[in-house]
Amino acid sequence: MAKFSPEDKITAVLRYLNGNESFASISSSMGIAKSEVVKWVQHYQHHGTEAFMKLYTGYTVQFKLDVLNYMNGQGTSIRETAARFNISHSLLIQWKKQLELQGLDALESKKKGRPSMQKKNSSSMKNQVPAEGSLEALKAENERLRMENAYFKKVECLSSKQGKITRQDKAQVVYELRHEFPVKALLQLADIPRSTYYFCVKNFGRPDLDGELKVLIQAIYDEHEGRFGYRRIRDELRNRGHIVNHKKVQRIMKELGLKCLVRMKKYRSYKGKVGTIAPNILDRNFKAEKPNEKWVTDITEFKLFGEKLYFSPILDLFNGEIITYTIGSRPTYSLVSTMLEQAFEQLTDDHTLMIHSDQGWHYQMKQYHHALHERGITQSMSRKGNCYDNAVMENFFGIMKSELLYLKEFHSVEHFKTELAKYIESYNSKRIKAKLKGLSPVQYRIQALEAA
Repeated sequence: MAKFSPEDKITAVLRYLNGNESFASISSSMGIAKSEVVKWVQHYQHHGTEAFMKLYTGYTVQFKLDVLNYMNGQGTSIRETAARFNISHSLLIQWKKQLELQGLDALESKKKGRPSMQKKNSSSMKNQVPAEGSLEALKAENERLRMENAYFKKVECLSSKQGKITRQDKAQVVYELRHEFPVKALLQLADIPRSTYYFCVKNFGRPDLDGELKVLIQAIYDEHEGRFGYRRIRDELRNRGHIVNHKKVQRIMKELGLKCLVRMKKYRSYKGKVGTIAPNILDRNFKAEKPNEKWVTDITEFKLFGEKLYFSPILDLFNGEIITYTIGSRPTYSLVSTMLEQAFEQLTDDHTLMIHSDQGWHYQMKQYHHALHERGITQSMSRKGNCYDNAVMENFFGIMKSELLYLKEFHSVEHFKTELAKYIESYNSKRIKAKLKGLSPVQYRIQALEAA
């Protein structure tokens, strides 16, 4: 756009004020926007010909605040306010944004050009840390403590409402305190990057595009008591008709502070050779073509309320379903024999079954061999000291301990047994797996039987 001298602007204003021409005709003849002519007229009405004289002056922080307060108090528009104080409306917009985003310290005028060595030295002297115990040091420490108190009070209020603080929450607190304390110091206290703060401020008031998805992810996480990671939550979302990339689920879970617990080690029952050792027929071939073709079993230990509990389940390699289990205060053979009796009730006469275990002393017993032989079941054992030969069972124990034992609080041993029964039911019927095409073990078995 062409530049116009003060005389050109005054001439244009007088053309309009004489009543012979409109804003549109004047702007068209001069090749400028109509709003520009309107602005000249407004400035002329407030300040006369002086409105078009160049003023090479800096504006103080107090002047900027007075202008902004006048605009907010009188309810005038940005153009009207700019005309009233004879300043550029773009400059007023800049002041408004600076105050909203960065607070009072952003309104300080910055000197242009490279400072001389003398000025640089004097400024460095000003930035020196005041001597310990001086009045300036005490004032600075008091201001810092006041800022920390105000910040943590607001953060504590947010945490009591929602239980966790996100970066968006921290940015909100900094934004609320920006007029009272320097933004730079607040960002250091909140431990969030400057870019993150301005990104959050920019999006304040905008609807959260992932709001529904966050609610759904939180609901799935709570429904399974924190046992699902981002991959299983992604699969469960797909089961419910929401196609979401696993990376997005992982990012949202990180924002919400949702995370699965780590796994722990298991009880080992190997006591050396006390009976017959069966060969490793399974040979790490953990795939089964149909239900009740390959089972695996083992025993693990819990420690609760000063007592030890021993858990003995059977798992079907076809779909990872827990066929049955027993639990007792001592790792006696009856723990295994009762488990076998309960599992055999689910077998039909035409089964061809193999049961795999480690070399624990229970599985070397003659009674155990005899019980399997009577049913025509093939016995398989892991090699000595090789836990990977029974990796599926080991994996289940790790999952179960991290998702139940170390996740929930129990009031008594009986309470734990009740929660264990609920967990096994949930594991079989609700807990989905990626290798089962996003289905639970029971759903996968039913689907396979229907297809057959």
